[in-house]
Amino acid sequence: MNDSFLQKQGVSGALIESVQKFRESYPVAGGLENRMSTPEIPFFGKEILEMAIAALLQGENLLLTGEKATGKNVLAETLAYVFGRPTYNVSFHVNTGSAELIGTDTFQNQEVTLRKGSIYRCAEEGGFGILDEINMAKNDAVSVLHAALDYRRIIDVPGYDKIPLHPAARMIGTMNYGYAGTRELNEALVSRFLVIDMPPLTEETLFYLMQSKFPDLKPAAREALAGLYLDLQKKAKQAEITTRALDLRGLFGAIGTMRQGLSPYLAVQIGIVNKCFDLFEKEIVRDVVRTRIPEEWTPQDIFQRKYVW
Repeated sequence: MNDSFLQKQGVSGALIESVQKFRESYPVAGGLENRMSTPEIPFFGKEILEMAIAALLQGENLLLTGEKATGKNVLAETLAYVFGRPTYNVSFHVNTGSAELIGTDTFQNQEVTLRKGSIYRCAEEGGFGILDEINMAKNDAVSVLHAALDYRRIIDVPGYDKIPLHPAARMIGTMNYGYAGTRELNEALVSRFLVIDMPPLTEETLFYLMQSKFPDLKPAAREALAGLYLDLQKKAKQAEITTRALDLRGLFGAIGTMRQGLSPYLAVQIGIVNKCFDLFEKEIVRDVVRTRIPEEWTPQDIFQRKYVW
């Protein structure tokens, strides 16, 4: 396990040492290698990392809230990597039920047995449960987690023995604001988490992410692409556009197509502009793109290294 990226960001040495002791105290059982992951780009943000690490070391669960594209899932994945834990992902939706979390009865070898759900296995194996878009689920679905999330740290499945959570098990919930289908979390659930409000991306963070994923970007191109994202972020905050165009994955996907030889202007169309389905909004976004990405630019204007196109 490499903690160098924590040291480079200036994360407290005492916290790093405590994490190392945590990993030594709770080795991962064999056969779980496929649930261990290494983030492509670790989360960037000293204060957020320190808050999250301190909370998890204390045995708390985390709820990561904020606008779209603030790095909630990247942080969750980074924390699982830092602590050396297998991950169990649950993507919540309006029809998510307790059976998907805990398990359901199945008939096997002439008897009824429990087919364990993701959270049940997470509890047994000391994993980190990533509860993605937890505010999409109905409150009665996540209420089955109350005993797992509070001081009791148990899962009680009707008809089966209750199981205690592994001492290394933690839950990390994520939620976006104001999406269709989302709802307010009830106080009983929120009280079982420590909450981190994720800040919007800054120019410094965008530079770090782009440098990590595309180290051969020319400085001028990096500034233009980061500036494009920040311009769109500002317009979304001012309610001039929706958050459809505020898509970091789409921007990075567009940069990848530039590496394949696609014109930067066209690449941004498919990665950003065309995600707006309202014609008026699409024109606003296209105007922002024109101020940052000249139509005459070629991939040679983006990358320092020469590719074969």
